[in-house]
Amino acid sequence: MIPITEFKGRDVAVFGLARTGLAAARALVAGGARVHAWDDNDASRAKAEAAGVPVSDINSRDWRSFAALILSPGVPLTFPEPHRVVTLAEATGVPVMGDIELFARAVNALPPAQRPKLIGVTGTNGKSTTSALIAHILKAAGKDVRLGGNIGDALLEQPPLHAGAYYVIELSSFQLDLTSSLRLDVAVWLNTTPDHLDRHGDMNAYVAAKKRIFLNQGAGDWAIIGVDDAYCARVCTDLTRAGVQHVAPISSGQALGRGVAALNGKVIDARSGRAEIVVDLAQAPALAGKHNAQNAVAAFAATSALGVDARVIAQAMATFPGLPHRLERVASIEGVRFINDSKATNANAAAQALAVYPRVYWIAGGVAKDGGIDELAPFFPRMAKAYLIGQSAGEFSDTLRGKAPVTMAGNLEAAVKLAFNDAKASGEPHPVVLLSPACASFDQFKSYEDRGDQFRKYVTALQASSPARNGGAV
Repeated sequence: MIPITEFKGRDVAVFGLARTGLAAARALVAGGARVHAWDDNDASRAKAEAAGVPVSDINSRDWRSFAALILSPGVPLTFPEPHRVVTLAEATGVPVMGDIELFARAVNALPPAQRPKLIGVTGTNGKSTTSALIAHILKAAGKDVRLGGNIGDALLEQPPLHAGAYYVIELSSFQLDLTSSLRLDVAVWLNTTPDHLDRHGDMNAYVAAKKRIFLNQGAGDWAIIGVDDAYCARVCTDLTRAGVQHVAPISSGQALGRGVAALNGKVIDARSGRAEIVVDLAQAPALAGKHNAQNAVAAFAATSALGVDARVIAQAMATFPGLPHRLERVASIEGVRFINDSKATNANAAAQALAVYPRVYWIAGGVAKDGGIDELAPFFPRMAKAYLIGQSAGEFSDTLRGKAPVTMAGNLEAAVKLAFNDAKASGEPHPVVLLSPACASFDQFKSYEDRGDQFRKYVTALQASSPARNGGAV
């Protein structure tokens, strides 16, 4: 745990007692603050009390006594309207921040010689894989690495701060909205497509939240930014023109005069002005597909900026195992391959998975994002059949009518069985059943992780009942 001492002896409100809220409350208590933690959910409050977190109803307290409100990133900050606790804080002049801001202030309070290295990663898609890949490379280089934020353990649950440590932090737009003091040695912004507009209101606000990852950087710091979409390309131009920090553009499809790009399965480093092939992605099986090429160039740029040798980076990429729920190879049963891409919670993420396979038996559906699956039209010819589940099934069926065969499966268990039977009967060599829902999961599951775990469970059940019993990891 990283104790937060800034508010020692003062009253602090914590609202939202999920993973990050609990970690923030414990870190504040460890640092001597008088914590008043609350959540509107009875079960969350009970869990917090069981964990030793001081729970009290902040709605009935005098807010003028609070030194800060620590807000869970999932609680509405501005749109469609501020949550009532945000309104109370603003009315009484109480600063509102998140757990990442607490971490940032703790780092900033250290003498320069004791400051750890901080690497942050954001983007609409790919930030979890890129964060994990950067951590994997740094560990291979012998560094003391901690991975947290929007991935794995909450950041404040990590071991205490010390010089020589490397903190790799996945940062969502929600977290960045609540952060103002974070200074990253390396800040990575992968890409931007419409997402979370129900939280931010419009693309301008969403882009503004993402851009906060570069706040406070100075002359010795690095901004790594994708230039394959118009939003990030514009920010890259602005950063380069401003000249505040080093800027490294990255791409997964276009040659760059002074950046890092992936072309024809090779990572090419041209930051010095001289292009050099540094990684052969054919040697990195967990990094298949154009989207993973972008993750690879970002990780290469970030870790080489931190002084890691290119040969060490290439060797580490070859041994990277990938992430659960992101093109995770689950099993092969009677020649049918099952791929778990449950983390694809929007159409852009699903497109990245669909681009990897020439033909798929596609399981999709859930709570659709704005635009549905219209942008997946170039991949409709690849769909041997679509098996639709959840709230969006009707909408997706309408979109696919006349463009791809559709089965209204209803739920995931039925979809897995139907897709397996059709794939097995197709006679195709090594057909692929792909769960890449292009949707949020909350209509039928607790989270995308739960959805992926359920998929794995149903596939395992098929494997156990297969007459051939010849399945295995692929």
